[in-house]
Amino acid sequence: MKFFTRKLIKPGDLNANNSLFGGQLLKWIDEEAGIYSMTKLGSPKVVTKFMSEINFVSSAKQADVIEIGLEFLAIGRTSISFRCQVRNLFTKKIIISIERIVFVNVDDELKAQPHGKTLEDIQQNAIF
Repeated sequence: MKFFTRKLIKPGDLNANNSLFGGQLLKWIDEEAGIYSMTKLGSPKVVTKFMSEINFVSSAKQADVIEIGLEFLAIGRTSISFRCQVRNLFTKKIIISIERIVFVNVDDELKAQPHGKTLEDIQQNAIF
């Protein structure tokens, strides 16, 4: 798993219990996963298709620094999938785990469109 993005938890990211609001964390994950999909597929036109069970393992609090990690799982004709973990940067304690996130390549009408990438293409693009 590669961890690309780090976020500092600020007061506006907290819920009523003064811990990281899960909706904010999911927003960050969706954005990072979308960018990851774009880089792997070489296309800016991707949409979230599916997220498996979301497992909130522990919480984060104000001033914590978290990092979002993604790992490639599979490539389909129009889709790409991977798993995600978010952890505390310093303690490495897992905050959230998502076993499968799927993005689909789309055309201008938001219809699924083949991306033309192969497993070999994805593996050669190992920087992202």
